[in-house]
Amino acid sequence: MNDLLSLIVHHGYLTVSLVVFAEAIGVPVPGAVALVAGGAAVASGRLSGPAAVLFAVIAMLLADSLLYFLGSYTGWTILKFLCRISADPETCVLSAAESFYKRGRKTLLVAKFIPGVSTLAAPLAGSMKMPFAQFLGLDFLGVSAYALTYGTVGFIFRDFVAKIVSGFRAAGHLVEIIVILAVLAFIGYRVSLYWKHRADRVVPRVQVAALAAKLKAEGPGSIFVADVRSHGYYAEGAVRIPGSIRIEPNNLNAEIKTFPRNKDMYLYCTCRSEATSASVAHLLRQQGFDAFVIIGGLAAWRRAGNPLETVPPTDLVHLPTFSRYR
Repeated sequence: MNDLLSLIVHHGYLTVSLVVFAEAIGVPVPGAVALVAGGAAVASGRLSGPAAVLFAVIAMLLADSLLYFLGSYTGWTILKFLCRISADPETCVLSAAESFYKRGRKTLLVAKFIPGVSTLAAPLAGSMKMPFAQFLGLDFLGVSAYALTYGTVGFIFRDFVAKIVSGFRAAGHLVEIIVILAVLAFIGYRVSLYWKHRADRVVPRVQVAALAAKLKAEGPGSIFVADVRSHGYYAEGAVRIPGSIRIEPNNLNAEIKTFPRNKDMYLYCTCRSEATSASVAHLLRQQGFDAFVIIGGLAAWRRAGNPLETVPPTDLVHLPTFSRYR
């Protein structure tokens, strides 16, 4: 915080604006800390309160508007990119979308205070066709509340902030400490994910070449190939392995009743380490199915030059959209 306060003292509004803009577009920087430091700078007379809030609000509105339009034009692509830190981005996107849709537009009023939702709310609003004027009005209220809340904290507790800064000065090497803590937190997060999905790693896997040879030798009807990508990944022009059946991983208990038990099942997705297909295959094997994971998923199948087919219109399931009058 000492380094941040020093920047704010010397570069004022620009520093606060850049930090909150970066946080809004998904960069892991402490926007709230910048606002608290900015509030302390206002209390000390180094910055103007109205100007500091105005610059911060404009910066966040610009970032959120950018994500809104990216969401409008790219749909699930930008959402998947923002969820990359998750081991299972498909579930991450789907969960965020369903949560946002159920809670409606009012989510924008508190989104900045909720990690994860803060970055996903704007592109979700664009993907769900929320009118831009409505989005901008609600987002303005949300980012204003965020800036005023943390700025006021810094203003009121300026003496406490000064004591914290003094402590950091005594400790020294603040940046190094923060980096080490961040690395340790990330390692802990990855270890927890590894432990959570440890059972999925023992699911048998098959190379795309072996599957292609099997399909050629025995015919498409002899084996069961399943696409377990979340339904949000389907868009006009989406492709899949020929003859594959879509399985919605979030509705597995209902769909499992229709699966054949006399055929091998080969599952694929598009996430890292086949996370979704491995998880679904593990659950299927627990139910007595002979389920296997295709290594590399759809991307590996495509790279090998194997044939693809366009997803039929009947299988396309899009994001829900907000009615203009809802």
